[in-house]
Amino acid sequence: MGAPTPSCPVEMTLDVLRGRWTTLVIRELLRGELGFSELRERLPALSDKVLSERLAHLTSSGVVERHRERGRPPRTRYRLSPDGERLGPVLQALWDWGVDRATPG
Repeated sequence: MGAPTPSCPVEMTLDVLRGRWTTLVIRELLRGELGFSELRERLPALSDKVLSERLAHLTSSGVVERHRERGRPPRTRYRLSPDGERLGPVLQALWDWGVDRATPG
């Protein structure tokens, strides 16, 4: 097997999932659309800076959609794109693999 290339589908997927907390942000958005403060409440150990960076990365990767709601003050909401929703089984497979590795046997 040769060295991974940026066009390798596995490398492309890992690039989207890169960074600590990224999978947890996706996990929360798999449960439904959320605002920034709601994500922060669900992931209290995650700093605002890192949450902003992860959301920007996931948005630019096409995994998360960002939209503003009218009102005073206007609110920004985040939801998974159809491609982002397809990551649900991927994260479940990673979870299952981790559980299997953690189980003595």
